[in-house]
Amino acid sequence: MSDIHAQKILVLDFGSQTTQLIARRVREARVYCEIHPCTMPLAQIKAYAPKGIILSGGPASCYEPGAPSVDQGIFALGVPILGICYGMQIITHLMGGVVARGAKREYGPSKLTLSKSVGPFREFDPVEPLQVWMSHGDRIEQMPSGFATLAITGNSPVAAMGDLKRRIYGVQFHPEVAHTPRGAEMLAAFVLGDCGCQPIWTMHNFAEATIADFRQRLAGQKVICALSGGVDSSVVALLLHKAISENLTSIFVDNGVLRAGEVSEVAGVFRDVFGLNLIVVDAADAFLDRLQGVSDPEEKRRIIGHTFIEIFEAEAKKIGSVEYLAQGTLYPDVIESVSFKGPSAVIKSHHNVGGLPEKMRLKLVEPLRELFKDECREVGRELGLPESIVSRQPFPGPGLAIRILGEVTRPRLKTLREADAIVQEEMRGADLYTKVWQSFAVLVPVKTVGVMGDERTYEDVVALRIVDSVDAMTADWSRVPYELLAKISSRIINEVKGVNRVVLDISSKPPSTIEWE
Repeated sequence: MSDIHAQKILVLDFGSQTTQLIARRVREARVYCEIHPCTMPLAQIKAYAPKGIILSGGPASCYEPGAPSVDQGIFALGVPILGICYGMQIITHLMGGVVARGAKREYGPSKLTLSKSVGPFREFDPVEPLQVWMSHGDRIEQMPSGFATLAITGNSPVAAMGDLKRRIYGVQFHPEVAHTPRGAEMLAAFVLGDCGCQPIWTMHNFAEATIADFRQRLAGQKVICALSGGVDSSVVALLLHKAISENLTSIFVDNGVLRAGEVSEVAGVFRDVFGLNLIVVDAADAFLDRLQGVSDPEEKRRIIGHTFIEIFEAEAKKIGSVEYLAQGTLYPDVIESVSFKGPSAVIKSHHNVGGLPEKMRLKLVEPLRELFKDECREVGRELGLPESIVSRQPFPGPGLAIRILGEVTRPRLKTLREADAIVQEEMRGADLYTKVWQSFAVLVPVKTVGVMGDERTYEDVVALRIVDSVDAMTADWSRVPYELLAKISSRIINEVKGVNRVVLDISSKPPSTIEWE
């Protein structure tokens, strides 16, 4: 896949929670990029040969002991550099300027006034103030030699700066977040204008290059694909099917913690419509027996991940001479599982990543691990996947096991399945299923007193989680109509035996995660 990666941007991570959004915005400009830690050695940066470098924000102050930094050699590489928030401050600090604590912290929306239409602002009218999102306590007191002020705000006399000769820029705000409405245009101006990249990172090109790569790399090799029916694994299965159809066996495992009707639906689509060689394994008892008595969410994930691999390896042994396991790991899965590309905090493990045994006989094939969800959906459409799969809401690998807080039992699974089915049905009926990121039910390990008829009840609580997001890195609770919430609540309480209360989760990510476990 060398052609579509030929022109690339390097994002160096200083620990910001929005670093992944920077990469996503660059990809939206049809330019490939990767995130690496700010500690990446200069020799590796040179070997990567970026057309430009972006320094992310971060929670530290650059003058504190132990604050993250970067090799100053990047400033002598001759490639354009853009520092965002902390990235701007570290440029100032390392190049001889002065960073100091601001008189007051600047957080939230702010009006940016431009002084020059250059660099990231080349397409902007200086007369028109721009709305931007600030999040910083430090400020630039003195710019390094060669830099000029490009923009100001009421609280930041240097809200953006640039050395036009060396094409090194800094912005105090966050262009990557949605709260900076024209931020994506600024990043595009930097990567397409200053860095001179061509917009060749398209999902059509990705699909063609990946299929060609698989044909060559996996020629004559037998591969099994972990197919769940979600868009991620479905895309992987079809990519492989188009590349090595006769040597691919897709395996769908009924792990006992799936939603209602998933087994028959998945088998029908991929066998009848696409003609995949598909094996359906009924392993519900094996998973549920191992989950018995387990309440810790990380232990649930580990058990499910290990059991999946055991099953795949057993099926591979039956097929014979299988060396590869393909699965639909996406970039946010990796980022949330292990901070291998930067110092950003680990949130939780993902069954595709953190749950794998240290020693596994099968070699992994993960062609989507650098893609965001929206990019994966684009690939699915390129491959002809039906919209019912392409637009399917994300469903975690550990399934309902991590939407049942506490121990997973067959009766509790039945309760949650029935409640979840009502949520899905009503969201589709209201034409909101594809308009939100996720909508699901959570079974809470709490019983509350209720009254049904003339009798006192003491039964379970179901929580509704409905969120808006674009890539799962950040999310906010969806403002769905009260009438719909009332209908969902009424149906769950009336139709699902053992539930007498429904509550709504109105927390955002961060600080909360989308899933409860």
